[in-house]
Amino acid sequence: MLSSDLIFLRPLEAEDLDFLYALENDPSVWGVSDTLVPVSRHVLRQYLDNAAADFFEVRQMRLIISDTGSGAAVGALDIFGFEPLHQRAAVGITVQGEYRRRGYARAALELVIPYARQVLRLHQVYCTISAANQASIRLFAAAGFTEVGVRKEWLRTAQGWQNAVEMQLILQQGT
Repeated sequence: MLSSDLIFLRPLEAEDLDFLYALENDPSVWGVSDTLVPVSRHVLRQYLDNAAADFFEVRQMRLIISDTGSGAAVGALDIFGFEPLHQRAAVGITVQGEYRRRGYARAALELVIPYARQVLRLHQVYCTISAANQASIRLFAAAGFTEVGVRKEWLRTAQGWQNAVEMQLILQQGT
């Protein structure tokens, strides 16, 4: 199991419907999740019904970030955009507002990076972060990701167009 003293990462369960509903319908994260509209319980229920599909088939997976002490779901970690030929995938993390700045996202990255390297056998992982989201940029930099570019006016937000910072982490050299 993917676990530490602070968190454990687990697959989605049917019981996560209410948690996902709250997470997906939080307007404060819409700008980083490429959505502008609420998600229905029906759509999320269908998603949960298919969440156990093989990563190599559907090219994505979502893991729930749970607090080790209480077992509470505090966020989600996504591995998506998997490209088998190039052995790369994107990583995204969302932590519910009341749980932010407690080390959950950092602990999740510390668990998922070795998993991506050793189990999924990825060559690299990457992320796209709003240039305004300095906390996320620092988080991924602390986990070893390096900035490889900036996409100008890439993200449309309520505040206007924002640049996006591209970061990557090479997991396996020369393979």
